[in-house]
Amino acid sequence: MLLHERIPFSRVCQILDTLPPSRYYEEVMAHTNRKIISRLELASSSPVRDPLWKHIYLEPGYERILHSTEMQVLSGIRQLGPAHLLYPGAVHTRLSHSIGVYHLARAVITTLLKQDGFTTCTFEGVKAFLTASLLHDLGHFPYAHSLKELPVKDHEVLAGEIITSSRELRDIISQEIGTDPEIVADIIDESRSSENREVQTYRSLLSGPLDPDKLDYLNRDAYFCGVPYGVQDVDYIISKLCWVPEDGLPGIESSGLGALENLLFSKYLMYRYVYWHKTVRSATAMVKQALFEALKEGAISPEDLYQLDDPSFFHLAEDIHIPSAHLITDVRARRLHRCIAEVPFRPDHPAHRNLLDLENRMRMQQSFPCGSVIIDIPEPITLKLSIPLRTPPGEPLPSHIFTAEVVSSMERSLRTVRVFTDPREEVSMEHIYELIGLPEEETHGA
Repeated sequence: MLLHERIPFSRVCQILDTLPPSRYYEEVMAHTNRKIISRLELASSSPVRDPLWKHIYLEPGYERILHSTEMQVLSGIRQLGPAHLLYPGAVHTRLSHSIGVYHLARAVITTLLKQDGFTTCTFEGVKAFLTASLLHDLGHFPYAHSLKELPVKDHEVLAGEIITSSRELRDIISQEIGTDPEIVADIIDESRSSENREVQTYRSLLSGPLDPDKLDYLNRDAYFCGVPYGVQDVDYIISKLCWVPEDGLPGIESSGLGALENLLFSKYLMYRYVYWHKTVRSATAMVKQALFEALKEGAISPEDLYQLDDPSFFHLAEDIHIPSAHLITDVRARRLHRCIAEVPFRPDHPAHRNLLDLENRMRMQQSFPCGSVIIDIPEPITLKLSIPLRTPPGEPLPSHIFTAEVVSSMERSLRTVRVFTDPREEVSMEHIYELIGLPEEETHGA
């Protein structure tokens, strides 16, 4: 190391003067990175007990954010929405997930700060990144991920608005943590315009192929559902992270390819058996149906949904005076519609293309008694992990089984057109098959 805290400043200057400009910059940034790591390690902190990661240490400013009015709303929102109707243990909250993301973000940034070539950070910026990791889900409201087809704001946009408008949060971020609330909002909400190179770096870390959000939710969701699918060797993955200066993106060492493949397959399995299980899809489709009609008829506005927790969401549903409002209370009581037909989604099928439009789906369902039939199509999903793979000089790129064709096949297999019906209602199966484009010769045994 050319620089060290104990070297006199005059000697440091003499050493730096002998270096070429690019090397000079790298050494200055390496020195800056070491100082950031030291300040992170020496900061006083208090432990928070987490069932997944055990002790998570929070400095006073981050702990104050955790206790803020806006953040506490997340303690009343289940991370997996109605998944507890299938997996009773899945009652963990957005708040516990947010703390886990902060914990892993701290490990990720510390790993990268120790590496050559990672030269875009300032201490204020790192604190903004850690704050953003803790607040990244601040704009979530119940069933937000399931309502993307409805005219509601993305939760990242809402998070940015809350951060920049809350006096309590702004004061904590600027005065106690010592960073800029506007930068925190820029990191979370990528729709906000920012030319700041450091912001771009943190965005790639918080919302990338191996981001701390994904590493926490796959492990946390698997843990609380009691399934093995999402478990990752997180410490190993983070230890293999590297920074690729020419791409301005995080990468992974080739020796970590196995961990990368495990992550991809875990995400596939979690979608297949947890996130998009037909029981979960039934509940989310019922809620979406009721909210679509409520928004369309003006019974509620999108703003009525923002910053609700689960109890207040179901309380709101009791005051919605539309015929299909009972669908939400049925979900709460686990009176779910049953799946009577399902077929793989085919983008080239005319009937399936027609069903992609939510308005069309709702119009088709009106030929049945109100709320008795619901057609569900999950949104497109990307399993691809586009991340630079760094191999040692002279070594070939390792082979892998998850080719583009294999991954595309996995993505297609997850997307299923399903028809859910109220078990108390009799419906014409012939009409159902017609709606989902199932040929007559395929109806037997469907």
